[in-house]
Amino acid sequence: MDFVRNFPLFSILLPMVSGPISSVMSGKKAKWLNYAVVAVSGLLSVATLVYVLNTGSTYNYSMGAFPAPFGNEIRVGVLEALTATFFCFVMLLSLIGGYRFTKVDIPEEKQNLYYIMMNLLLSSLLALIYTNDMFTGYVFIEINTIAACGLIMIRGWGRNLLAATKYMIMSLLGSGLVLISLSILYGITGHLLMEPMHEAIVEIMENKTYTEPLTVAVGLFCVGIAIKSALFPFHSWVPDAYGYSTCASSAILSSLVSKGYIFLLIKFFYRVIGTDIIHQIQVDDVLFVFGIAGMVFGSISAIQQTDVSRMIAFSSVAQIGYIYMGFGLNTEAGMIASVFHILAHATGKSLLFISLNSLSDGTWEYANYRKLRGAAYYHKFAGLGFAVGSLSMVGIPLLAGFTSKVYFAKAAFGVDSNPKMLIALVALAISTILNAMYFIGQTINIYTPLSVEHEPGSVKHSASARVAVVLFILINLVLGMGSDPVIRWIRTGLVHFGAIIKIR
Repeated sequence: MDFVRNFPLFSILLPMVSGPISSVMSGKKAKWLNYAVVAVSGLLSVATLVYVLNTGSTYNYSMGAFPAPFGNEIRVGVLEALTATFFCFVMLLSLIGGYRFTKVDIPEEKQNLYYIMMNLLLSSLLALIYTNDMFTGYVFIEINTIAACGLIMIRGWGRNLLAATKYMIMSLLGSGLVLISLSILYGITGHLLMEPMHEAIVEIMENKTYTEPLTVAVGLFCVGIAIKSALFPFHSWVPDAYGYSTCASSAILSSLVSKGYIFLLIKFFYRVIGTDIIHQIQVDDVLFVFGIAGMVFGSISAIQQTDVSRMIAFSSVAQIGYIYMGFGLNTEAGMIASVFHILAHATGKSLLFISLNSLSDGTWEYANYRKLRGAAYYHKFAGLGFAVGSLSMVGIPLLAGFTSKVYFAKAAFGVDSNPKMLIALVALAISTILNAMYFIGQTINIYTPLSVEHEPGSVKHSASARVAVVLFILINLVLGMGSDPVIRWIRTGLVHFGAIIKIR
């Protein structure tokens, strides 16, 4: 066996083992260990991606001496390796960009605890990407939830504690529904590994036995993941969780955590249930409706905010709606657009939160819309980053957000259903206009000059934030102008899932 086949498991175990080690370190040492772990996991993921691209195939990795179906295993393909690589580097840049704010917001005695949570979060995200066992997926959903909750509440402010409580309540509800769903599926199939479970489900549908429990199980799983990924109307925890966390936490929570759950849902659709069965029980239609609602109402809520951090948080609800709308189209093109949007949104949202924190730091205490007026003149890199992130979310050409919206539009035109095609195109147009209203409006605001008497005093600039902003801008431009290989890899990864669907 080629040694590189071990790398995905190493990338999961490395941050998991690093967590306990960080507990006996000082905050500064724990930070450097965390940075090193995230970077090494990213490099391992890059090597894995190169390997699977060169071999042109996937492989299952069994852990321990017990083969399937008794042992646990992970599955590695192009889509898994690509997503893992992207997640690692987005997390690393978010940590670097938010370092100064982490140091200020979190007491010294809690610094190592913060990086323990980051290590556990990375391990759980990679496990959700690579797992081939549904119950293992559930276990890491819970680890992810606990780590994310710790990142929200670690500042110790009243708002953070309230946000963490709301997040925990909603997440536990979602986790409970996922566990009930998996219990039903295990009861009717006798399997937890994805391939055997899929074979049993196909047999159930052919023989028309246990079809009602299967439908209930699929529905519960989808609702559980929808709650945890903040699909409208299950998004009430989002503005506080994202808006009041420290900079790096906001960037990572908004860009990666919900995407880990969504990636598991993609695997559930393709590798466990099968897209034909999903269409047969009309789950895709339900997700399409709620995705469209999220695109519109998430943006309407964002427009109503005066706190820019909450505005960005509500915009995540709209962007999650895009992803579920793509699922609801139930076509190859729709799924490819959704997966690409996961990458585009992760880049743009991390860029926005890091830029916003830099714009308000040292100049104004709060990220209030009016108080940020003219801030881009005193934080030039942050202003540029906020402008690029905003324009990407709106869908301006050359940026990642534009490319994903083009692919969503092409996917809508490929749907052999006039009502669904028309609704998707109209929703894309309305959502884009709404995005422009609050993102371009705020961009104009930060570039509106202040009168002399209102100019701030000394302003400190964060070199680490500038580095992160510049790199995020470059990634955004690469995704926007060089999307062809990424789209090709996504398509190849979905084909390797073994259930690619034809455009109807």
